[in-house]
Amino acid sequence: MARASQRPGVSAYVLHSHDWSESSLILDLFTREHGRVVAVAKGAKRPYSQLRPVLMPFQRLTVAFGAKRGEEAEVWLLRQAEWAGGAAWPGGAALLPGFYVNELLMRLMVRHDPHPALFDAYVQTLQAMGDPALLQAALRAFELTLLRRLGHLPQLSQQTVDGQRVVFDAAYELHPELGVRAAQWLGEPDAGPVVLGGQVLIEIEQALASNLGLPTLMAACMPALSELKAVLRNQIQYHLGSQTLRTRQLMMELQQP
Repeated sequence: MARASQRPGVSAYVLHSHDWSESSLILDLFTREHGRVVAVAKGAKRPYSQLRPVLMPFQRLTVAFGAKRGEEAEVWLLRQAEWAGGAAWPGGAALLPGFYVNELLMRLMVRHDPHPALFDAYVQTLQAMGDPALLQAALRAFELTLLRRLGHLPQLSQQTVDGQRVVFDAAYELHPELGVRAAQWLGEPDAGPVVLGGQVLIEIEQALASNLGLPTLMAACMPALSELKAVLRNQIQYHLGSQTLRTRQLMMELQQP
């Protein structure tokens, strides 16, 4: 197959990088136009490389890829990367959660599957995480958006098996396989599965369907942040299978006395 011409510049973030040789890097990139892309940055580790100070996580880039052989190529060649502007990411308390978001994208997304709306949600998530008061809401909203865009989140305003509508004042479970169902636990309240109120589920579904952006979804998550954290952790782990999130394990270890 003929060699393709150089690709135009696209918006991207570095999710992860590791050494490929003494002078080069392998990058996991999240691009708006191509989805998740693995690329080699030749010479990026050299002291005077123009790529070296640019290829950092959490800063928006404009990147260009070189010629490749066929659309099936797994690793692309990074020809150019430039900082796309914007305020510097604050890091701090958001640094480890930021790497958690990056790891979710790497573990759950397949390569070369574009998700422009998910890319935009990622940008908004990074912005919101800079405010400590919004950090948890931003994480829950991004997890919901990721699961929905990848087809792993059922319709939340109706019960999955029988199609009955969710009602405001009832309690529900969100099961990885059975979807939304009425809460069935009859034992001690704190010993059973985590439940979500019907109103929360309805408002989250309305926010997801509205396409009004992450702030609207964050507001819908606010009344049930702790419950959503537990429920979404279970959902995500189900789709990860036997994989363990390194960032989540590290966050748990840091919280231990």
